[in-house]
Amino acid sequence: MQYKILIVDDEPMLTELLADYLGDMGYLPFMATDSVQAMEKLKESPDLILLDINMPGMDGLELCKTIRDEVTCPILFLTARDAEQDKINGLLIGGDDYITKPFSLPEVAARISAHLRREARTHDSSRLLASQELLVNLSRRTVHFKGTEIEFSKREFDILELLLTHAGQVFDRERIYESVWGLDASGDSGVVKEHIRKIRQKLQSVAGEDYIETVWGVGYRWKQ
Repeated sequence: MQYKILIVDDEPMLTELLADYLGDMGYLPFMATDSVQAMEKLKESPDLILLDINMPGMDGLELCKTIRDEVTCPILFLTARDAEQDKINGLLIGGDDYITKPFSLPEVAARISAHLRREARTHDSSRLLASQELLVNLSRRTVHFKGTEIEFSKREFDILELLLTHAGQVFDRERIYESVWGLDASGDSGVVKEHIRKIRQKLQSVAGEDYIETVWGVGYRWKQ
C-alpha cells in the first residue's frame, strides 16, 4: 500500500525537500504552502498530514482545529516553536505529534512510519474477532490458530465470517446462500453443505476443533 502524505508548510524549499525524500521512501506526497491549499488537498484523503504552525493567514493550529472533526488521520506538527505551551496547545486541539525545527529527515520518516503502523494496528484490531484460540482478521480476511494460518477460499471465508459475526445464531442453508452468493444467484443452496464441510475439515486439521455446529433440521451455527 502506498501511503499518501500531505505536507503543509509555507517554505517551498522545505516542502519540496520533504516531498522528494518521502517520495524516495515509497510514500505519495502532496504539497501545500498555506491553509487554503491544504484544505483543497484534503480531497486526496491523506493517510498522514505534516503541518507547519507558522503560516500566513490561518496558521497550523487553526487549520488543525478546523479539520480535526472531519479528518481522522494522524497530524504531525512541524514548527520552529519549541515552547512547552505551544506543544500542549497543538496536542490539545487534535495534533498527534510535534517535531521541532530543525529536524533530520530520518527522524521525520521514523515518526511517520510509527504513526502509520499505529493507525494500521488500530484499524485491524477494530475488525479482529477471536473464538477460543482462533483469530480472524476481517480486514485482511485471514484466519490463524496459534500463529498458524488456515487458508480459505473466498466463499468459505464469507460463510465463516457470517457465522462467526453472529455466533450462536442458527442459519439455514437458504439464508447462508442468499447472504454469501446474493439474492440473484442462480445456483443451488445445496452447495452450502459442501462449503461447510470444507471449512470444518480445515479447522479440524489445524485447530482440532469443530467450531460450527449442525442444528439438525434447521441449519448451522457458530459455537459460542
